[in-house]
Order: sequence, then structure tokens, then C-alpha cells
Amino acid sequence: MLIISFKKTFRIFSSLFHNACTRQFYIIFVVFSFNISCQSDIIYHPERNLIATPAAIHLEFDDVLFPASDGTLLHGWFIPKEGSRASVLFCHGNAGNISHRLKTIEVLHNLNLDVFIFDYRGYGKSEGTPSEEGTYRDAEGAWNYLVNTMNISPNRLIIHGRSLGGAIAASIAAKKQAKMLVLESTFISTRALARDYCAGFVLLYPILTYRYPTIEYITRITIPVLIMHSREDETIPFSHGEELFRSAKEPKIFLELIGSHNNSFMKSIDRYRDSLDAFITHSLK
Repeated sequence: MLIISFKKTFRIFSSLFHNACTRQFYIIFVVFSFNISCQSDIIYHPERNLIATPAAIHLEFDDVLFPASDGTLLHGWFIPKEGSRASVLFCHGNAGNISHRLKTIEVLHNLNLDVFIFDYRGYGKSEGTPSEEGTYRDAEGAWNYLVNTMNISPNRLIIHGRSLGGAIAASIAAKKQAKMLVLESTFISTRALARDYCAGFVLLYPILTYRYPTIEYITRITIPVLIMHSREDETIPFSHGEELFRSAKEPKIFLELIGSHNNSFMKSIDRYRDSLDAFITHSLK
């Protein structure tokens, strides 16, 4: 997972910074190596090959091609639920593609929800190359597909983001009036992660081109928010979830998960499912 690479990269930089004999090397290395392309490789870890479809878990689905707001052709799946109470726009994390989220699809589907999950540009069957602005435009395109093509009312839409997808989900929720927002294992911003993992962060700040400022988006959101995070998360510190919760407006709920960054969803599955179900039920009233 590339956020893990992000963490490891900054820890390497930090150890160099603490060694006085290598500070000069550190500065030169950062300036020449930590360019935009390098940052992109740290943040995004797409996979092109789809390893399965919802048919593997016995779910019918529509294979969807739709444009991002800038016209880039994207791919996703719409998994309908007969008699659904709402629809979920799901923004996944920075690694793999939609085919690695079948368990998430199954859980959401079993909560009586339609699910629309899509791949960002450069992931799976989606065209293009990932970038921060590009992922925002991808999520806007997914929203437009649901509202304008599928004719789903925003009043029945849940925006749900996990990890990097939380920042992308929050960016859409800050601009569009969905029914509710779910943020799972999400960071304050990528720059805050750099600050947490690199003692020499002040040297990196001017050349960090990726921001994903979830903390800025959350302050502009007025719909109900559920924030989930684990104290055992070794990739995105628990304090990030706490700070997002403090900054969010009411109504809001915080759910503490258990497990690491990559397995807290499954390790907390009963608590996760029941709390999400209760949040959705209450917010739809």
C-alpha cells in the first residue's frame, strides 16, 4: 500500500536528517529526488488487472463507463439492491483497484444499499494517470453519473471514503449536498503525514505538491458525518481521526475500530457493520 511507502520514505529521510554528517546529502537528495513524479509514485499504487467482479460473490452488477468532470473515461461498477434505502458512492484507497474491495461491496449491499464503486484515473480500466486534481475530478464525474445519469436524488446518496479515498470523499461532500458522509481511516492531510514522519519536514514543505487537505474540507461539510479510525493504525495515526472529528460540525459520530490500517475494517466487522447501519438509519430519518 503506497501510504505505507509514504511513511517509510519519510522515516528514511528523518533518520538521515538526524545524522549531522549526512544533512548536506539529505538536502541535496530531497531537492533532486523528491520531485512531482516521485511524490506521485509514493502516493498512488494502482493496479490495472481486475482480479474478480461482484459476480464472484453472487451479486449482479452493471459495468459502467463514465466521464470524469474533465472528460477522462473512467470505469466502475454499480451494484443494485432491490428495495434499497439509499445509494453509496464509495471512494477506495490508494492501492489496487475496485476488484480488491469485494468484501466492502458485500457489506454495504447487505445493509440494503446500492453501491457505486469506481476506479480513479490510472487504476483498473480507467484511463489517464492519477493526480490530486484528477482524483477530485474523477469523484465529481462519479457524482454526476449517479445524479444526472442514474437520476438518484442527492437526498439518497451516501459518500463513503476509506484512507486516501476519505480525502476525495470529503472534497465532494464539501461541494455537493449528499445525505451523509463516512470517513474511514483518513488523514488530516498528506502534509500532516509528512510532518508526523519526518523530523526535517520544514525542508520538504516547499516542494510537497500533493495536499489532500481533508481537514479543510471537513469544516465546510454540514451533513451528518461518521468518522472511523483505529488506535492500532500504524500508517495514519489515530490522532488524525480525532482531529477530523473535532473539526467536523454536528451531527457527527466517532467510531473506534480495532486492528491495523489495512485490516481494521475486517477485524472490526461486527462493530463496523452495526454502527454503520445505525448511523445510516438515524441519518435517513
